[in-house]
Amino acid sequence: MSLIGLPTRETGALQGRVVLVSGAQGGLGSAAAQACASAGATVVLLGRKPAKLNRIYDACAKLGPEPLLYPLDLEGAAPDDYAELADRLQRELGRLDGLLHCAAEFRGLTPLEHTDPANFARAVHVNLTAPWWLSQACLPLLKQSSDAALVFTVDDMSRVGQAYWGGYGLAQHGLAAMVGMLDAELANSSVRVSALQPGPMRTSLRARAYADDKDPEARDPADYAQACVTLLSPAGQSQRGQVWSVRA
Repeated sequence: MSLIGLPTRETGALQGRVVLVSGAQGGLGSAAAQACASAGATVVLLGRKPAKLNRIYDACAKLGPEPLLYPLDLEGAAPDDYAELADRLQRELGRLDGLLHCAAEFRGLTPLEHTDPANFARAVHVNLTAPWWLSQACLPLLKQSSDAALVFTVDDMSRVGQAYWGGYGLAQHGLAAMVGMLDAELANSSVRVSALQPGPMRTSLRARAYADDKDPEARDPADYAQACVTLLSPAGQSQRGQVWSVRA
């Protein structure tokens, strides 16, 4: 894991690329999608809230190439749904150069002993199983690119490994472990795997954990959007196989 400050903006860093952003209606997802559009990418907006996705669509369309909307709820989607998504991308866009995972599921701090079984299973599925299913379905298309990036976003491991973070915390550790494992397996391909661990952000997820959050280090998600662009661009080669910890 490396620690570095916020990267500077790279104009045109994603020119001509197609980037899929999951959780595009959320705090970091929406900011990253707009940053990718501004950097020249055709952005595929994947999320479960069509109304919010439409607003992000309009914002991205003003900044770069026309984006593509793809409403999908990761909680209920099956492997066949992700395969259908990959097929549609192949038919309509002909390529995929980057996949950025920003979707997350967290209902609040709860002792494991008292966690509702359905909530535990939902957290592990949306935060770990579903991102892998989506990645697995998109890998054949990503491998067709001469330089493709598979990027996960993960929480602060020292924080979510503590008491009460439940299925969400366990899933975050699973994602972090997947980065090095999967990148090693894809070492002879054109697909590089990495993860972004941003500093504390003012998001709805954080608000569910801290009702009275007064952390002066908490930043707007937009402050970390450029780091997502960096990992998706050729400049992200330096972070291959790594969890990149970025602080303001």
